[in-house]
Amino acid sequence: MKLNLFWATVQFMTRLPIPEKWAEGVGFSQYGRGVPSFPLIGLIVGGLAGLISLSISQSGGGMYIGAIGYVLALALLTGGLHLDGLADTCDGIFSARQREKMLEIMRDSRLGTYGGVGLIFCIFLKTLAIVELSYHPPLYLLALLTCGPIVGRTTVVISMYAQRYAREGEGMGSCYIGRITSSSTVLTLLCGAVLVMTLGDWQGLSAMLVTLLVVYGLTLYFNYRLGGQTGDTLGASIESGEVIFLLAMIWQ
Repeated sequence: MKLNLFWATVQFMTRLPIPEKWAEGVGFSQYGRGVPSFPLIGLIVGGLAGLISLSISQSGGGMYIGAIGYVLALALLTGGLHLDGLADTCDGIFSARQREKMLEIMRDSRLGTYGGVGLIFCIFLKTLAIVELSYHPPLYLLALLTCGPIVGRTTVVISMYAQRYAREGEGMGSCYIGRITSSSTVLTLLCGAVLVMTLGDWQGLSAMLVTLLVVYGLTLYFNYRLGGQTGDTLGASIESGEVIFLLAMIWQ
């Protein structure tokens, strides 16, 4: 993968201050080729958020404030991109309308009741899961906090490969959905699995497998309700993947 494609993907997926010249020459239509770097982006984002969380909890802030710091750091590092997708998806899916109306609601930038409830539950579950995992030694806890975003960004590849874009025309997800190759899919999953195995041992890998199955189930559900995937459903899958991984680690 060309380095400028990697930096363009980081620039798109995060709010890290990447110089424009580092991502020079990469067009929107090329972003799909950057999917294998998703686990590495998860490593960067998760590692930074984990360090912030531990620095808070270890300096006297306590595990609850540390957990909140982690969730807030993830939101700031990504610009709330995936949380926005989760909220829009909840607003559309739970509106109980026809497919076309659901997709129209998901385009609306205003936050609806179901989107608000979805955000609350996501943030609440993620925070409580981190609190429950806080009994682990600091270094292992940091590893798990790093693994969450890795798993979320790795398993979302299942929602891209051989899937149909649910909208007409182009959107934020159109460069990914149905555009990535089987080799890119395998490489992404392999890279994510190696990182999780290195950081979280077999327990982390088994939690990743559980997450993969849940995300695949979500993909089938979105196909049934919307006739395909959108950029919003990809964001929802990433957020769901992070939460499922952390919950699965509690039950290890």
